[in-house]
Amino acid sequence: MMRTVQLSIANAGYAAALQRALSRSGPWHVESVDRPDLGRPCVVVLDELAFARLPIPLANPERVVLIARQDPEALAQAWDAGIVSVVSIEDPLPIILLAIMAAALRVARSQGAAPPREISPSAVGATAPISPEIRIYRSGHFKS
Repeated sequence: MMRTVQLSIANAGYAAALQRALSRSGPWHVESVDRPDLGRPCVVVLDELAFARLPIPLANPERVVLIARQDPEALAQAWDAGIVSVVSIEDPLPIILLAIMAAALRVARSQGAAPPREISPSAVGATAPISPEIRIYRSGHFKS
């Protein structure tokens, strides 16, 4: 199943790198747009410039991935708009891809469709308990 992503990112080099990463990670149909069409059932990836041009409140903010500076004011605006996926331009592409995949799952769920199996191969309802004895290692990239 092909999933659509609308990219509205002013930095052409960054947008191209993200588009290449998406094409390598699965069956994505990526469209670069100046103004995303929020009426379409797809993932919308925005930078701060594109976000500033959108009408608030957003329709279906759960499918938006915002790439923003880690500035308290920018983060507060995203929070107020209902956006649940905010990543930093400094984040590595795999982190941004995970945010896009999570938004795609939310799009599928809101349409009543089963989530695409390419994202998670585990059986529906299968859970793995987390034992308190397991030590969780954190990347040095993230700071507590």
